[in-house]
Amino acid sequence: MHVNDLVGKGVEIKVLAEFFIYAVTSVVPLALPLAILLASLMTFGNLGEKFELTAMKAAGVSLFRIMRPLAIAIAFVSVGAFMFSNYVLPVSQVKLWALIFSLKQKSPELDIPQGEFYDGIDGYNIYVRRKAPQTGMLYDMMIYDYSEGFRNASVMVADSGRIFFTDDKKYLILHLYSGESFENLDRNQQRATNSEKNIPYRRESFAQKQMLIDFDMEFDRYNEDVLADQHVSKDVVELVQSIDSVQLLAHDRSKEQSRTLVNNRYFGRERVANRDVDMWEGAKELYAGYDVDSLYGRFSDDERYRALSAAIEKAKAQRDQIDYNALMLNDYQRYIRKHEIELYRKFTLAFACLIFFFIGAPLGAITRKGGLGAPVVISVVMFIIYYIIDNTGYKMAREALWPCWAGMWLSSMVLLPIGIFLTYKAATDSALFNPEVWMKYLHYFKTKLLKLIRRIFRKL
Repeated sequence: MHVNDLVGKGVEIKVLAEFFIYAVTSVVPLALPLAILLASLMTFGNLGEKFELTAMKAAGVSLFRIMRPLAIAIAFVSVGAFMFSNYVLPVSQVKLWALIFSLKQKSPELDIPQGEFYDGIDGYNIYVRRKAPQTGMLYDMMIYDYSEGFRNASVMVADSGRIFFTDDKKYLILHLYSGESFENLDRNQQRATNSEKNIPYRRESFAQKQMLIDFDMEFDRYNEDVLADQHVSKDVVELVQSIDSVQLLAHDRSKEQSRTLVNNRYFGRERVANRDVDMWEGAKELYAGYDVDSLYGRFSDDERYRALSAAIEKAKAQRDQIDYNALMLNDYQRYIRKHEIELYRKFTLAFACLIFFFIGAPLGAITRKGGLGAPVVISVVMFIIYYIIDNTGYKMAREALWPCWAGMWLSSMVLLPIGIFLTYKAATDSALFNPEVWMKYLHYFKTKLLKLIRRIFRKL
């Protein structure tokens, strides 16, 4: 996802290690439910494969009693998952995004290739035909300088040159030997064709020439305080407080907008002699006894034009005001949605751990397949289903197509009945994945269907 921000930047190993540590913490919400599903499948699959579940059930121990200790352990894991997403994840997310922004702003490592143009320096294109790695010399150089705009570009050619940094690593020094430069002199005029006007330029020959180019190689950390108001940086208490405060602001702004629209009716209000005069009421008194059509018919053509022009301008102004108000309210609503999604996400992670345990344990007891074969396949399939449903609900909530609680709890609402069903089937020793049982059901439905078809044809 952020490979382009890392490649060619010349960052230190400790910075890369820091980046990967923060990135690993961000995938825990996805990895933890999958790990619980796989572990429960393997555990109960091994117990079933070695007939240990059968022995315990024969001794009078029910499946629920067998699952009870692990269920209590998973409950503690779920609490730990909530604590992790509430306290650890916001800190790691802030540090991760601050590091990403810092890497994006860092200049790439200087590595000019041979035989092709290099555009890694802003405003410059450099071509080098040959390099001498032992001495650091560059030969047959061509430099295009676009730092002052494309129309004010200058071109330099040199037989050889060297590139090195200043001591503070903030500037690049380009030392050229035996070359020429070509520069446009008429920098203020617009571009003209050769048939319209000749553009003067300056040609300069030099034995040696130095250029100072702004090229900061230092790694500057992004200020983490800028991300303090983002939804990813807050715990449950801060999210609830932010949602409540912004909802109050949105409500007050909505009431103010409604009041403004009600007060500014078509004729509006006007301040006369230190008092509000409603122009609509005044117009009704002045033109009492006339309806709109008859009143418009008494106007001259010039008065009609002015009246229509004023009405159109008033309508446009009202439409622009409504569009602006809707845009401002949408910003508030978007802010609230992001915080509500993050709030529900902290709880859905903990609940998903419980759901996947009550899916994986019964499935393992039913399939009786241990090892890494069938459990891995089943875990991956179930997790893909969970990810698709969860991502769909998230996008529906983000785009305001569904309420945030419905979108974020969608995966739990779909998978919870599956977990209950599988737990019931495992507790009653149902042969859910026995092919003979399914073939028996198919034969039964096939027989019923044939009887129904024969009965229909007899009636015809």
